[in-house]
Order: sequence, then structure tokens, then C-alpha cells
Amino acid sequence: MKNFSLLPHNTFGIEATTAEFLEFASEADLKQLVADGIFSLRPYFCIGRGSNLLLTQKYYDWTFLHSAIRSIEVTYENRNWVEVRVGSGVVWDDFVCHCVEQNWYGAENLSLIPGEVGAAAVQNIGAYGVEVCDLIDSVETMDVYGVKRTYRASECAYAYRDSLFKSPSMKSVFILYVNFRLSKHPYFILDYGNVRQQLSHEEKVTSGAVRQAVIDIRRSKLPDPSERGNAGSFFMNPIVSREQYVELHTRFADMPCYEVDSDHVKIPAGWLIEQAGWKGRAFGRAAVHDKQALVLVNLGGAQGADILALAEAVQKSVADKFGITIRPEVNFL
Repeated sequence: MKNFSLLPHNTFGIEATTAEFLEFASEADLKQLVADGIFSLRPYFCIGRGSNLLLTQKYYDWTFLHSAIRSIEVTYENRNWVEVRVGSGVVWDDFVCHCVEQNWYGAENLSLIPGEVGAAAVQNIGAYGVEVCDLIDSVETMDVYGVKRTYRASECAYAYRDSLFKSPSMKSVFILYVNFRLSKHPYFILDYGNVRQQLSHEEKVTSGAVRQAVIDIRRSKLPDPSERGNAGSFFMNPIVSREQYVELHTRFADMPCYEVDSDHVKIPAGWLIEQAGWKGRAFGRAAVHDKQALVLVNLGGAQGADILALAEAVQKSVADKFGITIRPEVNFL
């Protein structure tokens, strides 16, 4: 499709247009696009739902590609676990719901995170003590030359909101399928956020109950992108040395932290932003959400430049007050 609106493919609700938009629903489709030579015509970018993306231009003389591979296939199972091959175009939360319905355990804490399976593997999404890399066995890819390769999870360089697939050298690689290994025995991670408190009225903890608790918590804190454009958490929680934290704690006695290792701690970026006076504050057509300071929102009609200007102002305030640099989790394009 020519001169295609990217509005349905970015949850910030930013109006932008691309010269061409193409979908592939199979490996064969992508291989045909390679044979057609589309990757030599203009710059290209593979987009999902754009739930972790900030479009900074009004027009892209690019080819945007989108995976429509939406299969979910059990490839192996025994009495302890199941291995599932999932198309990169499957909506992430639909997959989590499917896992819960099938009594496959491990993904329920990642409920209601927007986006698609392929993007989840790129970003290493995480919430409430679980990261998607904890569940991934391997990732199947194809590059712009039609060459397929499967990366074991150990090869994907997974880290906090990061992976091999985010590196510039992987720009020519597209994710086709993500292979997950999930437990068939109940186990739950409840001691992050207020998940356990949310479940206090439950007689028995089930994956369905955990999923609903996470959904309820997320809905109470995060705006619905269909009502107010946003990309969820905009900034990553900064990791600082324990020495720096101890010094800051003498000045800010209520500063929270989470253990990373013996030498480092993680400080909630939302707390830093709120203490810097930004919670609920508007900046032109963009604002910091009034219920969760980690979220930047489009008040209506904002362009990428407006969101970017707000982000930079927030970063400067936090750096001036705490001497800490907070970095975006959202990708800029």
C-alpha cells in the first residue's frame, strides 16, 4: 500500500505517513519480497503495533513491513513443560490469554502488555518480576537476503529491556517465530508491585487469578492508548552504584530501590520524575500521566517532536535534582 497512514501502528496516536506498507503472512511471503528486491529500493523498517515506538517524522520515504504470521503451534511437550512456536504477528496479550486457558504457566505476569510477539522478543518486555527472556527458548529469523537463522536464547544477549535484535547490526533481520518453553506445573511470582495484595481475597491462586490481578493493576495505573495516546513506560529504571544510592539516600530518605547485585541498585524512574515535579504536568500537547509518572501521554494532536521535547525536559530535571540520567525505553524513529 502506498502513502500508508501509520496511525494504527503507533500507540502514541501520532499522525505519520510512509511511502509504502507491506505485510508478510509466511516465510514464503518474506522470501518473495526479498526476490522482488524491495529492500534495495528505499530504507525499510519492520513495525508491529508501535507500542514502544515514537515516530518523530510526519513522512517517511521508507518501506514499512509488518508480520501477519499469527500461528500458535505446540512443537513438543511432556508432563513438565510445553514448547510452543508462535508467529511474530500474534498479539502478545492474546498469547498470554491462550497460555492461561491451556494451563501453561509463566507468562501470566506479562498480561496486558501491548504489542506483538516479535516485538516482545526484541524489547525483552517485562513486568512484576518476569521478563519474556525467561520464557524464550529460541527465535527464528530471516534477513533481507532470504537467509534463515535460529538464535538460541543464550545467543540473544538479553538484558534489561534489551537484546541482540536491537543492535544496529541486526537491522536487516526480521523475526518470523518465537519459540517458548512454558511450565505445565503451577508456579507464581507474586512479590513484585502489589500483585500479592491484589490476590488477597482469592481462596486459591491460579494463573487466571494472577492474570486478572495484573490486568486490574495495569488498568488502574496506565491510560488506555485508544483513549489517550501513550507507549506505556517511557523511561527505564536507572541502575546506579550502591555508593551513589547511599549518598542520595542521605538527602532523600524515602528514595526507594531494588537490589540488582552487591554493587548496584535500581531506582524507580517514576519516583524520580514525580519528585522532580512532573507528575500530571503538561508540556504543550504532551504531558506526564497524572497516575503514573513513568508514562508520557499525547493530549491530542501531539507530534513526535512534542513528546521528545517533554522527554528531554523531564530528563534534564531529574539529572539536575538527582545527578541521575534516565534513558528512554521507547525507541525513536
